[in-house]
Amino acid sequence: MRLTKLGHACVRLTEDDRTLVIDPGGLSGDADPYAGARAVLITHEHFDHFDADGLRRAMAADPALEAWTSRVVAENLADLGGRVHQVGHEDALTIAGFDVHVYGEDHEIMHPDLPPIPNVGFLVDGEVFHPGDALTVPGEPVPTLCLPGNAPWMRAVDLYEYARAVRPERAFAIHDGLLNDVGLSVMERVLTGAGDELGREFRRLAPGTTVDLARP
Repeated sequence: MRLTKLGHACVRLTEDDRTLVIDPGGLSGDADPYAGARAVLITHEHFDHFDADGLRRAMAADPALEAWTSRVVAENLADLGGRVHQVGHEDALTIAGFDVHVYGEDHEIMHPDLPPIPNVGFLVDGEVFHPGDALTVPGEPVPTLCLPGNAPWMRAVDLYEYARAVRPERAFAIHDGLLNDVGLSVMERVLTGAGDELGREFRRLAPGTTVDLARP
């Protein structure tokens, strides 16, 4: 399997001739995140994870393209009918030839007086977990974690604690598009420190970078 980071929080996963894309939002960069994709997974409705207009254009261009997502996003896309599928915590599905397990229910708290919005994370082929905007710990091992590196709802200590809880074999930072160069260097030091503590490979991928996830 190959993982490509696109922009801020979007990743593409490719295995042989199969490709799916997770969270192609408004900060996914200049590359077309949907190119060659058979399926789209969306964790929640925030603009940096979900671009409704972009998804509608992609689905109009490819009548075979379908999406799997949280309740609110599925309701937003109700006009697309059966091509959009609502998923929830502990669902297990086969999507575009990938085994996908769904974990998580809520976005991390953004405001103390408001209820959290729905957020679902996706574990693909028992290899890659994308949590969206949540620090969800799946109920099974996670070889490769897409680790949020920065967010308004996140502190450096949250990154350490989440890494300790999941204990992935490797982690690649996502959700770093709000940082300038100084912020990125700070995040990378925290990320490296968390990886060193666990004796694992933790690093940031620059947008457009592809890594091969073949097991050692």
